[in-house]
Amino acid sequence: MFSLKKALREIPLFFLILILPLSMSGCTTSNNEITPDEARSIAEEAYVFAYPMLENYRSMQVQAIRPQTFNRFKHTTKLAGPDDTDIVRENNDTLYSILWLDLRTEPVVLTVPPIADRYHSFQLIDLYTHNFGYVGTRATGTGARTFAIAGPRWKGEKPTGADDLFRSETNFLLCLVRTGVNIDLTGDYEKVLAIQKQYAAVPLSAFLGLPAPKAPSMDIFPLFDQKTADSPGFITYVNFLLGQLEVHPSEKELIERFGRIGIGPDFYFDDTELSPALRTAIQEGIDSARKEIQGSGSLLGKMKNSWLLTERIFGSREQMQGKYLIRAGAARMGLYGVDLDEAYYPSSTSTQDGKPLNAHEKNYVLTFPAGSLPPVRELGFWSITMYNMPDQRMVHNPIDRYSIGDRTPGLKFDDDGSLKIYLQKVVPVEGAENWLPAPDGPFSVTMRMYLPQGKALDPLYAPPPVMTDE
Repeated sequence: MFSLKKALREIPLFFLILILPLSMSGCTTSNNEITPDEARSIAEEAYVFAYPMLENYRSMQVQAIRPQTFNRFKHTTKLAGPDDTDIVRENNDTLYSILWLDLRTEPVVLTVPPIADRYHSFQLIDLYTHNFGYVGTRATGTGARTFAIAGPRWKGEKPTGADDLFRSETNFLLCLVRTGVNIDLTGDYEKVLAIQKQYAAVPLSAFLGLPAPKAPSMDIFPLFDQKTADSPGFITYVNFLLGQLEVHPSEKELIERFGRIGIGPDFYFDDTELSPALRTAIQEGIDSARKEIQGSGSLLGKMKNSWLLTERIFGSREQMQGKYLIRAGAARMGLYGVDLDEAYYPSSTSTQDGKPLNAHEKNYVLTFPAGSLPPVRELGFWSITMYNMPDQRMVHNPIDRYSIGDRTPGLKFDDDGSLKIYLQKVVPVEGAENWLPAPDGPFSVTMRMYLPQGKALDPLYAPPPVMTDE
């Protein structure tokens, strides 16, 4: 594991005299320089600010750093189900392609084939977890696309042969790709797998036929540990991450204030050097921040018809500027959510009278009156996915159905044009066509509307309430 202490020991004394004032400039941990009350307040604010970055770094460590798979696609070949437990509330609608990018030495160029028969999106997510760009059905259409992604320190222009150039604020980022599966069409999996094989990512030098630059060091990443992330040691991770970006002008003053407790780009920090009073104060600030994040649900949307209608809790820097607690609460609920224009995710955990959904005790029904199905655009679709609570994961059921929606084969509509969806643990007397199996206990459902129509977003579309089916 990378050790700044070890690295410093190997540098000649003359150079240490020059660089130590810089590396220590933000680590003001003396009782004479900062009071415990001030440290507590700053730690609380800094932890809320950094929480999405910490969660993102934890994912990056597992998916890209340890296996060293930067700049290489990893494709899922089946829809997420109950055996997939790494992420809460995964969708059961699209196959994922995951591409973590390392842009320290040069941009990367991505190629997308023409995809005219299904939804697809390439979501670009930086270290802050800002969504800074999209390619796909909504953003760029159904034709083939070639686009370059550059890091913050690359100053070139759009490469010849590329349709677009996206500039990331951070050296590392996630490109998360969703490709829709038409589950009512035989052999559609094979079509999606063939599409995935055509997704390509190459360094700019290879794209232009030029010599490659020297490969960057992979011995820079601090090992992520959750206990450390929940302690004053979280500052070590934040300092590393801040060193992998250019601090935005709007946040320079904020980061300078965080410097009072040792936070700053590549600042040296060792929590064992804190005085007991400061260590206690910073830990109290962290604990307070975690409680604040856990209690932030009311900021993420509004309740209607027993559904939480999630508002704009994911988006670009411009859309999410200064909304640090909302961003932290959204990251706790689930990383890597898309912008509302791309998809809209209402969720329900209770009936309209506020009673928690529990299939051990009750059967439930969701009734869409005629003409009131979720409004989506061409190539968009909607679904409802079942999750157990409190784990928020799919659960095995006898018909292997984990979501239901407009692509589910055989849905039956009533004579008046309405559609009933049955949420219960045993097959309904009406038959299994409209059944979304529930676990034998507490559960939650999430509706996903991919490519929602404008009228679904202003005002936010509210699904009908979940009712007990007596």
